[in-house]
Amino acid sequence: MASSRARRSLVAAFAGSLILAAGAAELRAEPGLDPEAEQQATPVVVDGLTLFSVHARISLAGPERARRIAERVAALASDPAFDPRSIQVVEEDAGTGIIAGGQRLILVTQSDSEAEHATRAAIAKLYREAILEAVGRFRADRSRAALQLAAGWTVGIGAALAAVLALILLLGRRVDAVLETRQRSRRAQPQIQSYRILGSEILWGALRGAFNAGRALLAFTACFVAVGFALRLFPWTRETANGLLAHLADPLRALLHGALRALPNLVVLALLFAIVRWVLKAARLFSESVHNGALSIRSFDPSWAAPTYRLVRIVVIAFALIAAYPYIPGSSSEAFKAISIFAGILFSLGSSSVISSIIAGYAMTYRRTFRVGDRVKIGDVLGDVEQIGLMVTRVRTIKNEEAVIPNSTILQGEVLNYSAYARQEGLILHVTVGIGYEVPWRQVEGMLLLAADRTRHLLREPRPFVLQRALADFCVNYELNVYCADAHAMLDLYTELHRSVLDSFNEYGVQIMTPAYQRDPAEPKIVPRDQWYAPPARVDVASPDAGALPPVTAAK
Repeated sequence: MASSRARRSLVAAFAGSLILAAGAAELRAEPGLDPEAEQQATPVVVDGLTLFSVHARISLAGPERARRIAERVAALASDPAFDPRSIQVVEEDAGTGIIAGGQRLILVTQSDSEAEHATRAAIAKLYREAILEAVGRFRADRSRAALQLAAGWTVGIGAALAAVLALILLLGRRVDAVLETRQRSRRAQPQIQSYRILGSEILWGALRGAFNAGRALLAFTACFVAVGFALRLFPWTRETANGLLAHLADPLRALLHGALRALPNLVVLALLFAIVRWVLKAARLFSESVHNGALSIRSFDPSWAAPTYRLVRIVVIAFALIAAYPYIPGSSSEAFKAISIFAGILFSLGSSSVISSIIAGYAMTYRRTFRVGDRVKIGDVLGDVEQIGLMVTRVRTIKNEEAVIPNSTILQGEVLNYSAYARQEGLILHVTVGIGYEVPWRQVEGMLLLAADRTRHLLREPRPFVLQRALADFCVNYELNVYCADAHAMLDLYTELHRSVLDSFNEYGVQIMTPAYQRDPAEPKIVPRDQWYAPPARVDVASPDAGALPPVTAAK
């Protein structure tokens, strides 16, 4: 029975200290209170327990007055010869005094009455009862039975702490074993790319580190709480225990109080987040419908759907941030404002090139400069467009290289798009040759058109045509123009067309004079037909028209 009563007393005392500490924290956190009133109301604490609060006097500060009263009460309680029943309330000229053993413990003045909004007699009576209870508790806590009980409880707290630490250690080992097993099973699985293994190692390492940190924090908290409870059992260390537990409880109460105060703003932020999410989802569905062709808008290219959605998303999020800023917890603090200004300065200084590239990317999209998959030439880069991003465009060159080009550079430079008209009208490929004046131009044009007809995968309509580009010093420059529908095959088609032109001129014994010459050779510079397939030439792949134009003598 005594043990259960002591346990209830301990729990009640600890709960009372937490309530008092919470009340003090609320007073400190309340912004509308007068700081002078907070300094005047000072608690009188004996053995870590608050008896009552006193206010400052004209000639004596509140903390000093409370300290003197606590010392007088402790001195009387520690005197075995003092009888608590001798404490009396006496009316004096200066106020109502509480006298014990011929010594004044406290004088209740008119200022105390006004501060407490009660009569001096009533206040003195409450103070006397609190002092009587404090003296009795002071002596009871230092009795042999109470100290033995406190020692027993201390041993029990130590045993409970040891059990909790052992449990934390055991659970930690179990979780470590599970994590190690999972990690080994991941390692045993076949991995195609090495970065997956590295990513798994980093992930499991971070997870294990976080778990170890949490386990250490839990063990430290258990030790902290156990030491605080053990110190509260003894009157000499009770005040120290209150300070230790306050270090743990005050931050939690502050967080809870801040969360409760910020709850209405958090509700507004949650509603705003839900509305913005719904708007963005609707915009994305609309954009996908336009991009897939399910919904058509006049004079709006379907390829504009994705970048337009990105622009709408940026605008919606920007307006949402502006609307949400006043409701963000801590947004009105000077630190938050300083961080916002600093972030804005950094963004303005380091984002000029980024913003210019983003604007250039959108400008290229809406100007229809090129699309993904088009064969383009940007500066010295010739290749196929792989990706059009907000900041850069990725081009896969004809040598299977990836060229990353800033959009701002593309917007300021020259872009050749070979695929733009190849889909509808065809891309024109051309070959230029220089032929001597002694060769009839009608024969030259006939040989060029024959070479075009022998080249596969060219468009037959529109028909190929020949232009005489210049009457040069030593030759006439002829240009053969042909149409193709696939810009990605232009290099292969150029190769086949060049082969056909060489075969056609060699077949008819006409010498190509390109680029120039100084005098006529003794024999024309042509390849005889019987040498077209000289070793190691292969008959099956030497010419696209090998079937239509069989060689005179095949290579053996």
